[in-house]
Amino acid sequence: MQKYKNFPYMSLVKPKKFLGQHFLTDLSIARRIADTVDACPDLPVLEVGPGMGVMTQYLMQKPRPLKVVELDSESVDYLRRTYPDFEDNIIADDFLKMHLDRTFQGGQFVLTGNYPYNISSQIFFKMPDYKDYTPCCTGMIQKEVAERLAAKPGTKAFGIITVLIQLWYDVEYLFTVPPGVFNPPPKVHSAVIRMTRNGVTDPGCCAVR
Repeated sequence: MQKYKNFPYMSLVKPKKFLGQHFLTDLSIARRIADTVDACPDLPVLEVGPGMGVMTQYLMQKPRPLKVVELDSESVDYLRRTYPDFEDNIIADDFLKMHLDRTFQGGQFVLTGNYPYNISSQIFFKMPDYKDYTPCCTGMIQKEVAERLAAKPGTKAFGIITVLIQLWYDVEYLFTVPPGVFNPPPKVHSAVIRMTRNGVTDPGCCAVR
């Protein structure tokens, strides 16, 4: 079992392969990811897949509303025990089935998270449907997916998801995260990205830049 830097109780929840869980163990990286939401400082935050709250603890320190959505019942129980005052903001649900327009009473918010590997592509295919509610999206995904989201036309990584996302968002590839800072370590590198709405309202007149 890997040791979690400065987070001694995190072994209480076992990562579940069928949920694509890879728990981040390095708190300095968790803080760096949490700080990516500062690009949109005036909006509430929805964190997807908080697990045991390694990133949540830093998001809580920011002076803005925060909610988290977690499918794993064991992780939900852990979060409720660890952060009892936060219980009303813990959503036990499948993110892919949520109506995001209802999350913050129909208002805009920042989407972030250490996204589960098994649904990361599905999350970003969902984004254009809620682009008016999510002007900023940040977080960690597989490096390969991050490269596709941020790809330039004519490159090998450029594809359907690139076009779909870049029609509506400017995508920044921020930094790479090695496998060794996760429990269990994934077989691939991860990466942190930030997506910001580009102001396009009519995709029929615009091309991916």
